[in-house]
Amino acid sequence: MKPLFILTALLLAPLANAQSPAFVTPPARAPRVEFRTFESTAAKAKVSYHLYTPEIYDTEKERRFPVLYWLHGSGGGLQGITPVSAWFDAAIREGKIPPMLVVFPNGLASSMWCDSKDGAVPMETIVIKELLPHIDATFPTIATREGRIVEGFSMGGYGAARLGFKYPQLFDAVSILAGGPLDLDFAGPRATGNPAERERILKDTFGGDLDYYRSQHPITVAEQQADAVRGKVRVRIAVGSRDNTGPLNRAYSEHLKKLNIAHTFTIVPDVGHDTLALFKGLGEANWEFYRAVFTTKPSASKP
Repeated sequence: MKPLFILTALLLAPLANAQSPAFVTPPARAPRVEFRTFESTAAKAKVSYHLYTPEIYDTEKERRFPVLYWLHGSGGGLQGITPVSAWFDAAIREGKIPPMLVVFPNGLASSMWCDSKDGAVPMETIVIKELLPHIDATFPTIATREGRIVEGFSMGGYGAARLGFKYPQLFDAVSILAGGPLDLDFAGPRATGNPAERERILKDTFGGDLDYYRSQHPITVAEQQADAVRGKVRVRIAVGSRDNTGPLNRAYSEHLKKLNIAHTFTIVPDVGHDTLALFKGLGEANWEFYRAVFTTKPSASKP
């Protein structure tokens, strides 16, 4: 019996590990990007993130920096760290935007940037209650809402909308790029295009409970928080004209209008579901968004 027990344990161990959330990713290889971890009480595990720092960070030791929290899309964010960090680095070097830190949290493959119903992946808690305080305690940040933007693409746009609107005391601006899924039935084009993925996300993150999914949704959060957000948070929505999430992003913009939440909505011509193409297509308006939030802040240096 003992050899059989050992064999069974060995066979089951890889399965258990495969089902465990990958709270620590491999390091991404990118200039000026560090791989870091911290101990998460909520996850009961180490959690990883990546951090981009501009070149001036090395020389101006008394300077405090604003922070952009970049939320990746579904499938995991490692592949996007190198091109996205290079995009911001080039803009800072060219003087298009002020120097800032860019934090790339690890949102796993399909957390939807919310706490899962079963508590196994408390992603919202990790980011809001643990990562933000950790970043402010560890690095020279402007540790006020005026020093923070939350931005994301696809699933990350969904996450930026719900976290930015839910916590307007923490973020001065919200950038929703090709966000999704932005419908209350989780039946939009990406879901219909991959119904198996839709069912997996609904089961793993929302416990198979469509009511829980709706309670976490950016539409619901915007309705609940409209008074707190209105006139206080700068909001933009952008999507490509060839992106199948476009109609739902437009509908979300219309919903924000009904709530009297001021925002910009831009459809970028000839762009599909592509982060850098969307950035490039936004042109100068893209850089103006960051400048409007992060330029001439009162806490640019240590007291």
